[in-house]
Formats: sequence, structure tokens, C-alpha cells
Amino acid sequence: MHVTSPSVYVKDTGTPKGRGVFALRAFGAGEVVEVCPVVVLSALRKALPVEFQDRVFHWEWRPDGNGSSALALGYGSLYNHNNPSNMRYEVDLQTLTLRFIAVRDIGADEELTINYSGVGGAAASSDDWWFEEKNFKPVIG
Repeated sequence: MHVTSPSVYVKDTGTPKGRGVFALRAFGAGEVVEVCPVVVLSALRKALPVEFQDRVFHWEWRPDGNGSSALALGYGSLYNHNNPSNMRYEVDLQTLTLRFIAVRDIGADEELTINYSGVGGAAASSDDWWFEEKNFKPVIG
């Protein structure tokens, strides 16, 4: 696996979301925006310290109710939510990476987003369970 620096930058969004990740250049639909190595944590999100809970991805579920979470390195744990988002992500258990892929054309200086409630990293979902679980309404935009 070869990891390269993505063409992105971080800045304040000017919204209650705080900082976000933005495209330095345009990306085409289907283009890989970033491949992030992950640190696998041997606990589900709810069992982690609160500082990590909003920054990790569900990694592996087991029938016994146990599993693991992953902290994405690079910019992966900084992407904000949108539904639908302009990226989806794929988990690669063998290389321990998350691949973030544009689902539509993305313009330079556009905020890069993922869907926190998208099953399997999908860009769209019919609900916002991640936000309902936390008892707050998502900020879109």
C-alpha cells in the first residue's frame, strides 16, 4: 500500500459544524479523494473515551456484541456530515485503510463530506440515526 497526501485543506466552515475539510482541486465522480490508514481500537465506539467517540468509525461487528472501532489518520476523522454527502467510503480490512471516494463531481474549495448514518459508508441514508442517538439535529450546509 502506498499512501499519498490528498489535495485537501482544513478551515473553519463558518457554521456550527466548526472546521471542515475542503478540496484544493476538483475531483471527478468515482475518483479516490483520500486513502487513510487507520488505528484499530479493540472496543466499540460507545465504550471509548468521549474524546474519541465522535472521531471513530465502526470497524468490525461480531455476533457476540463485541467489535472494534477505527481512528482514521490523515483527514478521515475530520470529514463533516451531509445527507447526501459528496463522498462515500470503503473499509479495507486487509490493508487497514478507509478509502474516500467522490460520488459526484466535486469543485475546488467545496467542503468534502461523508454521511455519518450511511450504512456501509454510503453517501445517502433515509434517516440520521447517528444524530438521533446523540439527541441533536444535524447541521446541513
